[in-house]
Amino acid sequence: MYVSARADYALRAMLAVAAAAGSTGDGWLGGGELVKAASLAERQGIPLSFLQGILLDLRRAGLLHSHRGTEGGYALTRPPAEISVGDVLRAVGGALTSVRGMPADRAGYHGVAAGLRDVWLAVDGAIALVVDRTTLADLLVDRAAAS
Repeated sequence: MYVSARADYALRAMLAVAAAAGSTGDGWLGGGELVKAASLAERQGIPLSFLQGILLDLRRAGLLHSHRGTEGGYALTRPPAEISVGDVLRAVGGALTSVRGMPADRAGYHGVAAGLRDVWLAVDGAIALVVDRTTLADLLVDRAAAS
């Protein structure tokens, strides 16, 4: 698995928005502070123009709401405990694992290399197991525990 700058930035942005929501778990009410793109870009060291494309992908994937106006910004659509790292990675990058630019399940081999497809599918499954079980809330709790 290759973690692109886009994927890294998307996760950092989602964690910042989740932290602004004010809760990491069951007490989430969908409230909290709206986070502006410019503020996210500055605090996370992400180029604003690049971040805006990422935020659009996250909004299209149903992970973020955007609110217009001077008091507007971004907020999560669900509690941080219900948004996995895998959700964010798929929203901005598609398949978790690719083989020659295609999802692992589309890789095809024959002859002596026929077993490679099973290996790539196992790698994809192992990655999915980790990223789909890890939520934004888990990462925020880990951060709070380390402080």
